[in-house]
Amino acid sequence: MYQIEKMNKGLLGTQVEGELLNYILKEPVEVGQKIPNEFELAELFGVGRSTIREAVKGLVSKGILEVRRGSGTYVVSTSLPEEDPLGLSRLQDKYKLALELLEVRLMLEPEIASRAAEYAGEEERKQLVQLCDETEEMYISGKNHIPKDIEFHTCIAKCSKNRVVETLIPIINTAVMTFADLTHRTLMNETIETHRAVTNAILDRDPVGAKCAMMMHLTYNRQRLLKQMKEERE
Repeated sequence: MYQIEKMNKGLLGTQVEGELLNYILKEPVEVGQKIPNEFELAELFGVGRSTIREAVKGLVSKGILEVRRGSGTYVVSTSLPEEDPLGLSRLQDKYKLALELLEVRLMLEPEIASRAAEYAGEEERKQLVQLCDETEEMYISGKNHIPKDIEFHTCIAKCSKNRVVETLIPIINTAVMTFADLTHRTLMNETIETHRAVTNAILDRDPVGAKCAMMMHLTYNRQRLLKQMKEERE
């Protein structure tokens, strides 16, 4: 049995996610193969089934696992995306990290969206609409929308036409992934609504509208994160 240090529910799930990835890499479980079921994994790691489900969701969002109804959970990749070039994943308190990343996003992204409304070219605006549509469709259909969500925010940053902003994209990507790993699909309606509001403001070349819409998007994220932290740490 793997030795898992006991900690609060949210952080335990994150720790088991890392141990599950290590298990997949060390066994190894090859791409296309099925991992043990949640009963077996719960016994292997000495945790509850709900914690295993949380860990599996995290690896699904990273594109490592795929859940196939009626069949099981399969490895679809053993390579993590380049989502953490700054090494922030080494920080253990994921909730604190997610809040700090949101603080940085609140400092940057509303202004980035405002610039995007001013400087986005015609092709970039078409791409933004496409990414907004695709993210919404994947979210509603229950597919892993996170990579497309990251593309959406990356496109906005590039629309700002500021080369320094483009170097900050990895921070935004890490923030999106960290938030998604902790909250999963709990803000679907709010995300769809605010993504569309940001997109429409950029299309209308409305810098103030884009700034306000992005602020609302990030505010929803922060409120959800604070609520979940309170619930899990009580």
